[in-house]
Amino acid sequence: MQFHTNGYLPGDPHHEPPDPRVAARLQARGPGLPDTVDVLIVGTGPAGLTVAAQLARFAGIDTRVVERRSGPLMHGQADGVAVRSVEMFDTFGFSHLILREAYWVNETTFWRPDPANRNHIVRTGRIQDTADGLSEFPHLIVNQARIHSYFLDTMRHAPSRLEVDYDWQCVGVAVDDNANNTHPVTVTLRRASGEQREVRARYVVGADGARSAVREAIGRQLRGDVAHHAWGVLDLLPLTDFPDIRFKTAIQSGSGRAILIIPREGGHLVRLYVDLGKVPTDDDGRVRQTPLEDVLTVIDEVFRPYTLRAAEVAWFSIYEVAQRLVDGFDDVPDDQRPARTPRVLLAGDACHTHSAKAGQGMNVGMQDGFNLGWKLAAVLEGRASPALLHTYSGERQPVAQILIDFDREWSAMMAAGPRDPAHPERGGVDPDELQRYFERSLRFTAGLGTRYPEGPLIGGSEHQSLATGFPIGERFHSAPVVRVADAKAMELGHVHKADGAWRLYAFADRTETAFNELMTFLASPESPIARFTPPGCDADTVIDLRGIYGRRFREVQVSQLPPALLPKAGRFDLTDYEKAFALGRAGEPDIYELRGIDRQRGALVLVRPDQYVAAVLPLSAHAELTAFLGRFLLPQSSRG
Repeated sequence: MQFHTNGYLPGDPHHEPPDPRVAARLQARGPGLPDTVDVLIVGTGPAGLTVAAQLARFAGIDTRVVERRSGPLMHGQADGVAVRSVEMFDTFGFSHLILREAYWVNETTFWRPDPANRNHIVRTGRIQDTADGLSEFPHLIVNQARIHSYFLDTMRHAPSRLEVDYDWQCVGVAVDDNANNTHPVTVTLRRASGEQREVRARYVVGADGARSAVREAIGRQLRGDVAHHAWGVLDLLPLTDFPDIRFKTAIQSGSGRAILIIPREGGHLVRLYVDLGKVPTDDDGRVRQTPLEDVLTVIDEVFRPYTLRAAEVAWFSIYEVAQRLVDGFDDVPDDQRPARTPRVLLAGDACHTHSAKAGQGMNVGMQDGFNLGWKLAAVLEGRASPALLHTYSGERQPVAQILIDFDREWSAMMAAGPRDPAHPERGGVDPDELQRYFERSLRFTAGLGTRYPEGPLIGGSEHQSLATGFPIGERFHSAPVVRVADAKAMELGHVHKADGAWRLYAFADRTETAFNELMTFLASPESPIARFTPPGCDADTVIDLRGIYGRRFREVQVSQLPPALLPKAGRFDLTDYEKAFALGRAGEPDIYELRGIDRQRGALVLVRPDQYVAAVLPLSAHAELTAFLGRFLLPQSSRG
């Protein structure tokens, strides 16, 4: 990480200096919720906090967050953290903390009825949970409340010193169509005491859960299926002789009931998802009153011949499987999109709900927030047109639909029970097929199944052959490199921060002729860096250029680096030495080989602020690069 850029600062470098604009705003209007804000985020679930943590870096954007609860979440419902989410956490600077704390899902085991005695279970499969080379990070399990805590710490230590305003429930949202209204969204908030007030905002993010008041106010509805199947979920400290209690485990029992074991952080805690069977259509929610004792009885039956007793139950709930989705993630009807831009945007459970067993709800919600946050920042800072916000619903709604379809199939397979070879007429799922389906879905459950189609923010595939390991529309797949200036071995993708900047990775050609010509162009007044960077900002504020040489790191000298890879930074014009990378020693991983970079021609890989590959271009495509960025970035006056 970099610090001291604007002068020496003692103390924890993870705590960024407060921006004086924040103190000025507070002095001008006093404590408490203001009358007007740029962005009001309603709800502090994972999706809302992901947006908030991004916007907290932009002190010039007046962001506030309200939450109906009286304080932070203490016991979280979700716990599965996909590798894609851990990659995202790295951009916020807390992946190393979660890695140390969380349970690592290394392998998954499968159990089915014992053919010799179908009242007992036996292990029939054991597989690696995350395929080699899929990511440098593992699949994790950690309490949702801890994830909230890391986001809250990120917010309060950001330049805006953003904190949550608790005990404020949204009870109404109204959007003024008057184009001259700078703060057209009025949100009515109410405390538990009955106190009520209004806040006017330029934009509102509705991340207030499945019963979203924001969604209801803009006329969007969750539509979908209810499976009429119930599951009990509990976190417990087990006393057991079951040998796989510390593995993620899928159990199908002879009784037709299923249990999914999710070991939790700390070495002792375990979460169990317990199949409670079908729910009558006229149940009217009564199944949610199922007592804990009934769930423990099912556990006892399923685990035979093993025993499992709960030394302590930390949390317990009942839920019914349902898959629902809204048809749009913002307040603009399809027929009005050419004339209107979004003012109210939905994220997370406010726009898609599903079962917990697929372990994707929290992860997809955070990716909603990661997609939205940088777009709001770009619009509010005047770096992009408000039309950019149309791409949020356009990109994320199809992703949520894919999740719904996967969750429906996976939930049905888990609930169907194992097929009895002696009685095939009773139906059920072959346990071998359940395992095969799980293995086929590993990339999706890792959070890596998203591929955005060609559109305003995603280029075509004409030049994909230059970098086959960086598929356009998919997340940027990191690989090892060595930083030239200090010989630090590192992951290239870890230079990416949640700061709203685009990353431009230039992989040198064999002769470095096209590479050097590109560097000359990017340092010139005609370059997109000069064109789209606001006056007075560092050169990497909007487009962060990184150069990767196809030579060993000891063969590249800092004194020979082009000026574009030695930009000036901060108020003292200090040299930034961290823009150039090269290959490691002989026999060490080679990023050109790992990611299919054309060694002869090199490649230019443009990556969005949310880590998705936007374009792959030749090193000579100077005008094409500028034109692509000009689709959504607005020209700025010359930098000072």
